[in-house]
Amino acid sequence: MRSIGSMDQLRVRAETHGFFTRTEALTAGHDDQSIRRAIRVGAWRRVRAGAYTCPDLWPQDPRLQHLVVAYAALAKLGERVALSHTSAAVAHGLSLWDPDLSRVHVTRTDGGAGRTEAGVVHHEGLLLPSDLVRVGARAMTAPVRAALEAASLTSAEGAVVILDSLLHLELADRAALDECYAYMQSWPEFRALRIPVLLADGRAESVGESRARYLFFRHGLPAPQPQFEVRDERGRLVGTTDFGWPEHRLLGEFDGRVKYERYLRDGETPGDAVFREKKREDRLCEITGWRMVRLVWSDLYDGPGTAARVGHLLGRTA
Repeated sequence: MRSIGSMDQLRVRAETHGFFTRTEALTAGHDDQSIRRAIRVGAWRRVRAGAYTCPDLWPQDPRLQHLVVAYAALAKLGERVALSHTSAAVAHGLSLWDPDLSRVHVTRTDGGAGRTEAGVVHHEGLLLPSDLVRVGARAMTAPVRAALEAASLTSAEGAVVILDSLLHLELADRAALDECYAYMQSWPEFRALRIPVLLADGRAESVGESRARYLFFRHGLPAPQPQFEVRDERGRLVGTTDFGWPEHRLLGEFDGRVKYERYLRDGETPGDAVFREKKREDRLCEITGWRMVRLVWSDLYDGPGTAARVGHLLGRTA
C-alpha cells in the first residue's frame, strides 16, 4: 500500500534528479496499473520509458527538458555509455543555435555497436581517459570534445556559436580546442569543422554576436574586432562595443532583447535601458567620429540584405 511518505520521496527524487524511475515507484508501493493511471489523470508525466516526473517540475526550457531525458537515459544505460555530442554540450552549459534536441546522444564506452533505439543515438568512437569527465555521478565527454561533437551535428553557423561559447565560458582554451580538433579532424563527420574552428573566438558574448560574426564571414565582409574598446582623449575607457572596424571607422552592436533585460539597473524599465543605451551610442560616436551599425535578430535571417547594409557602411566610412 502506498504511503504519503513514499509519495513524498518520489517528488523529492524528481526535484533533486529531474525524474524518478519505475523501480523507485514500485518500491514506493505502486504497480504498473497505478503508474498508468497516474499518467492518464495527469498526476505524473512520462519523461521516457521507465522514468517519470511531476508535471509542475517539468522545465519550460527545451534544453533543460532534453537534459532530464538525457539523464534518465543515462541512468538506464549505466556505465556502458557516456553522454556525448549535443547532449553533453547541453550538460556543460554551452550555447547552442537551433539544435536538434529530439534525441539523446551517447558514446559507447564498452565497445558496443552504434545504433539508434528508444530515442537514444549510440555513437562508436575512441574514448581516451582524458576525453571523459564526471559531473556528479554522470559520465560524459569533456567540454572541448562535446563542443566539437555537437558542432559536427549542426550547421557551420551553429558550430561557430558552440565553439565561441566553449572559449567564452573558459571551458577550454584555444590550444586545447586546436589540439582536440587536430586529433579528430580526419574523422569524416569533423572535416566540415575547419572553418568554424578557425573562426572560434571567446570574445563573443552571445549567440547573436556569434551568428553576426559568421554572417560577416559568409558574405565576405572584413572581420570585426569583438569587444572593441572606445577610449577618450585621456585614455579612459568610455565603452565597449560588440564589434569594431577601426580601419573603416565603424562600430557595431547586436541588440537582443535579453541584452537590455540583463543590464537593467535597480528601478529601471526596458525603455529606460534603451534610452541609456542610445545616450551611450551617441557618446561613443561623438568621441570617435565614427558611425554605428546595430543589428537585431531579424537581420540575422536576411544575410544578403544585412551584408549589403553593413558593406555599404564599411565602404562609406573607409
